[in-house]
Amino acid sequence: MTQGDLSLPQQRRFGQTLRRDAWWLVPGVTFLYFLAFIIYSTWAAFQGEHYFFSGVGAQYLSPMYSPVLWVDSSLPGTAPLHHAWLGEWPRWLPKLLFGFLPITPALLVLWIPAGFRFTCYYYRGAYYKAFWADPPNCAVGEPRKSYLGENSLPLVIQNIHRYFMYLALIFIVILSYDAVLSFIFVNEPGGGHEFGVGVGSLVLTANAVLLAGYTFGCHSLRHIVGGRKDCLSASPVGHGAWKCVTCFNRRHMLWAWISLFWVGFTDAYIRLCSMGVWTDWRIL
Repeated sequence: MTQGDLSLPQQRRFGQTLRRDAWWLVPGVTFLYFLAFIIYSTWAAFQGEHYFFSGVGAQYLSPMYSPVLWVDSSLPGTAPLHHAWLGEWPRWLPKLLFGFLPITPALLVLWIPAGFRFTCYYYRGAYYKAFWADPPNCAVGEPRKSYLGENSLPLVIQNIHRYFMYLALIFIVILSYDAVLSFIFVNEPGGGHEFGVGVGSLVLTANAVLLAGYTFGCHSLRHIVGGRKDCLSASPVGHGAWKCVTCFNRRHMLWAWISLFWVGFTDAYIRLCSMGVWTDWRIL
């Protein structure tokens, strides 16, 4: 039998690869897309105003500020007092953090959907490549020689994704309720209410649908409703729920990116209408 030495391949240097395709395109687009949303959502969350539009009978609340726990009615474009769950901004809750960072209604609730996105199984693979180059793409050298995994800080926090998912499901109900309210118009002459459809109503409804499609396709939800069972066919209800979630899960990446864009667009639409830059047209 012939014997010989077998040498292991040397570790690739950062960016080194034998691939001849445009491997950098997907992580590059992901980086720009995700970075743009992070910048806009951070800016919008710190504004604390023009997140609510009330005009021509319509009432639209930005999904980045929903639900509104407390409201500072002294600021322009804020939700009316009756829309806040706990009323006027309490005296014990400061309006500034560290003396210069404003605390807004968005910052009190936005950490939940943000945490759900950040710990999402799909998004991990996307931003690990795009932001941390871990690795930049398959079969491409990365800028580190060791692998720490997700069993120590800070990445061990990713394991709480399931608990963020529970809270995200509650948010779907709340945002769906906001979409329903957008079809209830205030009758200005009589002060009553009537059914109406504005462009903002359709924008908010699409936002709730897209976020539901993303959330209901969650890998953790798929495991909970059926993946943990040894014999799924023995549970017709669980099997049906698993197939439903699987249907959304097949397009999880598509739901993730479209819903991310639409959340930002919905906030921008309501903000610009509240500022008087855009006009919300009433369809019915």
